[in-house]
Amino acid sequence: MITAAGLVAPLLVNTNYDDAQLACLVIAIASGASIFSHVNDSGFWLVGQYLRITEKQTFSSWTLMTTILAITGFISVCIINLFV
Repeated sequence: MITAAGLVAPLLVNTNYDDAQLACLVIAIASGASIFSHVNDSGFWLVGQYLRITEKQTFSSWTLMTTILAITGFISVCIINLFV
């Protein structure tokens, strides 16, 4: 997420996006960064250890949840951007 924001930030210097469009861009970057969470994500291990579930169960629950969250965020950004 930080890398994507760092790459996109210089491109936005000379644009005339309003605040709502910039907020949509931030949400889109966050959605893309959080999709399909797996073993290299600290949240994956935190959830698995806190709930005392196996890695397979964590994949089934946490990874599915972050994927749904990311897709929902992206769809929301697309819809909001139509009206802004």
